Amino acid sequence: MAVGGFTSSTNDVEKNYPGKLTSYAAWACFTAAWGGLIFGYDIGISGGVTSMASFLEKFFPSVYRKEALNDSTDQYCKFESMILTLFTSSLYLAALVASFFASTVTRRFGRKRSMGTGGLIFLTGAIINAAAVNLGMLIVGRILLGIGVGFANQSVPLYLSEMAPYKYRGALNSGFQLMITIGILFANLINFLTAKISGGWGWRLSLGGAAIPAAIITIGAYFLPDTPNSLIERSFTDEAREELQRIRGTDVDVEEEFQDLVAASDASKQVHHPWKSIMERKYRPQLVMSIAIPFLQQFTGINAIMFYAPVLFKTLGFGDNASLMSSLITGFVNVIATLLSVFTSDRFGRRILFLEGGTQMFICQIIVGFLIKYAFGSKGVAVHLSSGTSAAVVLFICLFVSAFAWSWGPLGWLVPSEIFPLEIRSAGQSINVAVNMFFTFLIGEFLLKMLCTMEYGLFFFFAAWELIMTVFIYFFLPETKGIPIEEMYQVWKSHWYWSKFVPEEEEEEEEERKE
Repeated sequence: MAVGGFTSSTNDVEKNYPGKLTSYAAWACFTAAWGGLIFGYDIGISGGVTSMASFLEKFFPSVYRKEALNDSTDQYCKFESMILTLFTSSLYLAALVASFFASTVTRRFGRKRSMGTGGLIFLTGAIINAAAVNLGMLIVGRILLGIGVGFANQSVPLYLSEMAPYKYRGALNSGFQLMITIGILFANLINFLTAKISGGWGWRLSLGGAAIPAAIITIGAYFLPDTPNSLIERSFTDEAREELQRIRGTDVDVEEEFQDLVAASDASKQVHHPWKSIMERKYRPQLVMSIAIPFLQQFTGINAIMFYAPVLFKTLGFGDNASLMSSLITGFVNVIATLLSVFTSDRFGRRILFLEGGTQMFICQIIVGFLIKYAFGSKGVAVHLSSGTSAAVVLFICLFVSAFAWSWGPLGWLVPSEIFPLEIRSAGQSINVAVNMFFTFLIGEFLLKMLCTMEYGLFFFFAAWELIMTVFIYFFLPETKGIPIEEMYQVWKSHWYWSKFVPEEEEEEEEERKE
């Protein structure tokens, strides 16, 4: 029931399926989570190569010439280039479009095939990028990478939420974000090493390195089982029962959970147009969350840090090696903090992590904004930060990254993937991915322009959004930990606001009879 008017208790949920976290389920979730590597690797690699002089000189000569004029160029604007940002952001526009096609593949052919398809397309894009000889080839490769990311981001979180026992869903689903952070760290390390290669071809190794995580998820998906939910959805009920027993333990009675999955599947088959159905009033809470959470996740400002960390640090007066080293440090912090989320999301719940993370990010953005204002003021001049100011900038950026990594990072993927009923689950996840990719595209495309125009005010801009998102979570997101995925509707029925949209069972049956 409603607690304090804003949260919902999980005590109303009567289901308590037996079962444990088996080594089989853990292996399947661990293997699937590697799909996050391709997304993370690209996030990390893009900013690194765009700070390499040889890469800029070959593909973006105007930016290279502007960057070379370090002594007379406004620090805030030295990397401003719509073409340069298009290189980064084109991937996310492609991922947005691909996510809608991935929804159909995921629903009709299964989660694992969608993952494998994404990995194979991403692998092709990585090879093209490594061999690129002109900007057109580079953009084609980026588009293929984006299609791969769209498929992986659509299917992997669903797979993890459906495969995991509900008591461990937070930890296992957070593995996706953990792999994203490992991919970012790995990419930052590769950039740091390849930047030192003489001859100016190190960027090819950096871009081509994306083939490694792509090959891992492509091969791994071949050996993965599909989820019981997906098997039932595609009428493989006998196989689904056997799979559910393997996941929960062969000595466990899974009949109650299996029948609930079958009932959910039967209900989903009555929905012939999930894209139309998701707009119905009774699904309003899930629809709002599938839009609001990914939208707000991107306006934390995290991609301003992770996309362009080397460029940003270089803009702020760090040298070439120092900027890459600083981004490597933030990548390491990202991984460690995400591990904390793995161990805390099922213990403390989603809401408290969202609220704490949002508050910490807000404070860090404000402090970093004032530090940059102190260092450069309005219209930055070409000076290097003092060692003390530099250390403070890195420290508070690391504190910001850590807050995101144990809150909005993993939970931004976890919560949307666990709240949808089966009949609209693939469509809902596609909306989640599409919104995420669209605003990732906008941030990637306009970030350097915003930095040039807003200067240090950019950090205050993101801080304002962090305040908004924290208030939103406090009032509108109920707690979802410890609730079986097919019983999630109960959290909306007991919420102070969303309960008005969720019909009682009698009303819903009457609506179905009318239809």
